Amino acid sequence: MGYVEAHRPLSKQCDTLNQASLFHHRRDNRPSAFVQSMALKKEIKPVAEFVVDSLLRSPTVTIRDTYCRGTCRHQGAEECTTTTQLVFPYRGVYVRHVGYDQAVAEANQVLFFNAFEGYRISHPVPGGDASLTLVISEAILRELAPGSFVRDGANLLFHGPRLRIDARTQALVALLRHSLRQKIAEPLEAESLSLTLVQRALGPRTTHAPGATFGRQRLVDRVKLVLASDLTRRWTLAEIAAEVRGSPVYLTQIFQQVEGLPLYRYQLRLRLARALDLLAHYDDLTDLSQDLGFSSHSHFSAAFREAYGRSPSEFRRSALSR
Repeated sequence: MGYVEAHRPLSKQCDTLNQASLFHHRRDNRPSAFVQSMALKKEIKPVAEFVVDSLLRSPTVTIRDTYCRGTCRHQGAEECTTTTQLVFPYRGVYVRHVGYDQAVAEANQVLFFNAFEGYRISHPVPGGDASLTLVISEAILRELAPGSFVRDGANLLFHGPRLRIDARTQALVALLRHSLRQKIAEPLEAESLSLTLVQRALGPRTTHAPGATFGRQRLVDRVKLVLASDLTRRWTLAEIAAEVRGSPVYLTQIFQQVEGLPLYRYQLRLRLARALDLLAHYDDLTDLSQDLGFSSHSHFSAAFREAYGRSPSEFRRSALSR
């Protein structure tokens, strides 16, 4: 078993590299002219499976931004962390396996990685993923975490593998990440934002703990993977039901029972979370709304404002500039 401090099993064979190298190839997977010319001079090294950027390290909190290519479709080798961590996926999807239990990691969830608890990772949907990882001082985390969420014992360990977070928690994740990456948040501000994020992510009124039989949870997990496979697609109930081989009526009922949200709203939250991720990369927000599959810019803006309390342009200004 390997011991790592990031939220994913960092292979000893992989080197950490700059984020930019993940985007060294064009979207059509053909190497750029620069890469082709360099290949004539020396062998091109393969892109690492992981990129881990340290955004903040203080006595209160350590924050990391982790990117994974997700090339391993099946479960990898067992790994564990040496600290208890809160992991907020914000792009893509993966599955974390702990024994016979599994949790689908996507932007509607916070995952708990307990110290020294073995887990495995699989990537059933291609495309890679990214997550913001918070390691909070254990003394402070004990103050923030409700007693019902943690196990009895000397070490702070969470009972469940995950919680569904609300839209405002997603916005806090994006605000914290963007402001640290743009270097516009001072350490004190980032620490305060981190504690607010954790408090909201663990709040009984702003989160939802899953409760379902094994079979129902696995059915819902399959639905999540279908939705994550193509966020821009305008899925119909019949299409989703066909993918998971279930009844549309039964599917909608079970999904809401397990996740506490209607299926259509769950998908909308995933698309809006992707918008939070991409705001820094689009000058024209109309293009962003079209790329995410919204019927119009006005539809996108209205849904964004309803979820996050401000328009896309207002959120971008608050996250990317002061």
